[in-house]
Amino acid sequence: MRAWHAMNVPKRCVPNEGRQWTARSPQPPASSMSLFDKLFGERYAAAKARKRRHRRVGVSTTAQRAADLLRSTTALIQLSAAEALTVVAYMELRRCAEGEAIIRQGHSGGDDGFMALVIEGEITVEAVTVSRTEPLTVNVLGPGNLMGEMSLMDGEARSATCTASTEVSCAVLTRAALQTLIGEEPTTAAKLLSAVAQRLSQRLRENDTKLQLYGQLVLSMQQEIDRLIPEQS
Repeated sequence: MRAWHAMNVPKRCVPNEGRQWTARSPQPPASSMSLFDKLFGERYAAAKARKRRHRRVGVSTTAQRAADLLRSTTALIQLSAAEALTVVAYMELRRCAEGEAIIRQGHSGGDDGFMALVIEGEITVEAVTVSRTEPLTVNVLGPGNLMGEMSLMDGEARSATCTASTEVSCAVLTRAALQTLIGEEPTTAAKLLSAVAQRLSQRLRENDTKLQLYGQLVLSMQQEIDRLIPEQS
């Protein structure tokens, strides 16, 4: 995996005692630097890292496209444009070869769990059920589709296998990156988790509807069988 990369952004130059311009910031005395580190070191480093992330996605057309796809109707439409771009700043760009298994059914998500947004390419989703020995294709994903949301939330085993049908580019949000997002951008993180929860709830309702239709179909078939094969006295 790799972070978003578009171009090298030059560092801001500052005067160095009137002699020349340098890309390095002037260093305070050792004693004051030590006190600064003790009081603000961690927060200062986190703020710099956050600024670098936002600067990278701000100049990356791929990151901008990922943000647009993240808030599409097939993904997390509840996010605003700014919130989607903030989330993308914590994601990593991943390229997968045709035939590569991105997610494997039964593999534990654990600390390595992640959610992925398809940017380019096509992914086949397959699952093996108790009544079958061969995998059954349950879905085909394209740009703007998400996969792995459940494992991102709970870290449990994967429920299906996702394989790249073509060369694929996707944006990946790991559980570790999600924790960083929660710490640095709590408002956006809360909106993201709410949107993911709504998406999972919608999927459960759709599955419930499918189960009801399946039950009605089985009942209708049984009634037709009973009609065609009358009980023998």
